[in-house]
Amino acid sequence: MAPTSLLLLPLLLLLCLFPAVSSVGVNYGTLGNNLPQPKKVAQLLQSTLIDKVKIYDTNPEILEAFSNTGIDLIVAVENYHVSNISSDVAAADEWFATRVAPFIPATSIVAIAVGNEYLTTDTDHLALNALVQAMQNLHGVLLARGLDRKIKVTTPHSMAVLASSFPPSASTFALELIPTMTSIVGFIADTGAPFMINAYPYFAYRDNPGKIDLEYALLGNTTGVRDPKGFVYNNMLDAQIDAVRSAINALGFGNRTIEITVSESGWPSKGEAGDSAATPENAKKYNTRLIERGQSDKGTPMRPKDKVEVFVFALFNENKKGGGVSERNFGILNGDGSKVYEIDLSCKFCSGNGGAVGFGEKVANAARGPSVWCVAKPHADEKVLQAVLDFCCGPGGVDCREIYGSGDCFEPNKLHAHSSYAMNAYYQMHGRNYWNCDFKGAGLVTFGDPSYGRCRYPQQ
Repeated sequence: MAPTSLLLLPLLLLLCLFPAVSSVGVNYGTLGNNLPQPKKVAQLLQSTLIDKVKIYDTNPEILEAFSNTGIDLIVAVENYHVSNISSDVAAADEWFATRVAPFIPATSIVAIAVGNEYLTTDTDHLALNALVQAMQNLHGVLLARGLDRKIKVTTPHSMAVLASSFPPSASTFALELIPTMTSIVGFIADTGAPFMINAYPYFAYRDNPGKIDLEYALLGNTTGVRDPKGFVYNNMLDAQIDAVRSAINALGFGNRTIEITVSESGWPSKGEAGDSAATPENAKKYNTRLIERGQSDKGTPMRPKDKVEVFVFALFNENKKGGGVSERNFGILNGDGSKVYEIDLSCKFCSGNGGAVGFGEKVANAARGPSVWCVAKPHADEKVLQAVLDFCCGPGGVDCREIYGSGDCFEPNKLHAHSSYAMNAYYQMHGRNYWNCDFKGAGLVTFGDPSYGRCRYPQQ
């Protein structure tokens, strides 16, 4: 038999031909006294299209709950911890060793957000330079541990880091932030991390309802707003993203590859008295369109080929969150798991309840035991799965007769089911090392036996 490295080569060549699957993330805040246990949240999200979750700390209960779920997590350093982590690499290493390391690789942590809107929050008491140093220290920790390619270090910004956001092509960062932003953008470009921006057309419309068209703010296809350089914007979010892009370019990074991620965006279903924009109807319209945008591969007028990852804000209404009424009503779900308004979170590749949302419904969860299996992630891209299937049943050496027409695992005759069987067989053949179930992020190690009916998944 050829060496494993040679067997993997055809798979790697095939997978490199396909872009990563478009994903939709969600922000999971916990400032409420009526929220479900994290384990129930993780079970619920496994049967939806959500495949990335961003949290605002390193809550160990949440990190444990999302282990072996196939859902990627972004954890955070709270603003008040940034100064300590910036002090030296040893402090950053201690934070990582106690807060993050115990949960990987079972929990797929793909990024660390250092602070949240740090540069525009309490600027009188937070040192701007501490943010850059904290990011560098944490990256140094990941580099030393060989985790720098798996886990990226970034920081989410508010739109307030811009001097102005319109017209998008003329946008720049606020003058007092330019030295800090130059360092941050340089770090982002050098490490391949995403530049995160929290963008809310809702606030812009709420504060200027007479000047902004509601459908433009709601991501609707209106007649469009024209930028002096010829770009036409049919929604405000695209204009906000391109404003950030222009500001980055103005710092001299126009020739560098920098991915912009919308780390927060959403619309509240309820606001203060007189806030006519914050309604369930508008929230449904905005978040439905936002999710559709996240699932698409389209970019913006300025960069039409650069897809933009989005994180919906937020998963739950948080009844203990400070601020106005709207701040407590950005959730798409209530604390009991029911929808605040009707919104489609179903995933056609998911198993279990087929995308039905609600904590009162039973979620299939096989008994855990000493055996482990490898299956395809519910949200894995079909082109990637086909490449995996072709490899496993070809040069990978897997006996795939069970998923052929007369085999016990032929039904359901679905690519996801067939590739899961082949992935698992390959994984078992090669010693059940976690890297044998990676398949460029398409595989998931599970303790639940995926066998069904007469179809038996092999195990070591």
